[in-house]
Amino acid sequence: MSSNLNILNIPQDILDSARLTIHDLRTEIAVSLYAQRRLSIGKAHELADMSLWEFRQLLAFRRISPDYDLSDLDEDIATLQELKRI
Repeated sequence: MSSNLNILNIPQDILDSARLTIHDLRTEIAVSLYAQRRLSIGKAHELADMSLWEFRQLLAFRRISPDYDLSDLDEDIATLQELKRI
């Protein structure tokens, strides 16, 4: 994480009303921003303070499809072809 932290103050009564902990709130923000395609999966799992595997599992549980398009597929195919030559 960056050494330059931005701080957002959330009143405890808001967290209590929403029945959320700080960690839960960070996770909800990360999932929401990822679902809106505003954060990459790498940045989203960092924000959620979860491993990539845990975050992917959470997305699958919530039926949020991965942000994966044809250009990503083309890159993966090219990488696999290159690895095959090595």
